[in-house]
Amino acid sequence: MTLGFAPPSTAPVNSSSGSASRLARMLEPAEWTSAGIPLLRNPREVVSGLHSRHRPTPSTAVVAVLDHEERLTASASFTRRPAPADGWEFRNALLAHLRRVIPHDLRRRTPVRTAVLLYCRDGDERWTEEDGAWMWGLRDACTLHGLRCGAYITLTGAGWQVLGEGRGGRRPSSDSRPTPLGEDPEPDRLVPRIASGAPEPLRRAAAR
Repeated sequence: MTLGFAPPSTAPVNSSSGSASRLARMLEPAEWTSAGIPLLRNPREVVSGLHSRHRPTPSTAVVAVLDHEERLTASASFTRRPAPADGWEFRNALLAHLRRVIPHDLRRRTPVRTAVLLYCRDGDERWTEEDGAWMWGLRDACTLHGLRCGAYITLTGAGWQVLGEGRGGRRPSSDSRPTPLGEDPEPDRLVPRIASGAPEPLRRAAAR
């Protein structure tokens, strides 16, 4: 499997500088893990709720804001444009949607709300450069909107995974039907995911 994006053979020579800039705007799994991203207390509930509300298909991003009790405050979804992965572009898209659905918290000394990102994509659960660009974009968008940067979750045909934590499950997946809101999701044991980007499962304290 080829990770990331390769420029077409007809690309001009100076496109290499653009590729280098894009690579600088992404986070490696180790960087994300060491950033102290707060754990979700009930990730399956969060994923199932967002899946039911937004019914994402591949290339759909769902950004959600949670309060200190992990209750959903606001959320928005949009489709990723077919262009090379760039954290700067992802940051701008996330920030634009956050501004539409919730006021900023820049006047607070400490963030009280947390933004999480669910991205539905093709491929398997292994980390890709596209994931790294989304991570960079989410972290930067949170800083600019006065929010705490929360989990980055991928949704694929194999299920969902919280990257950098080693937690995931088979349902929902990019192929599954959403559970109606207000109805308990089908039981699904949390599955440890020791893929790239999940070196030490459950190593950080849950968000309070």
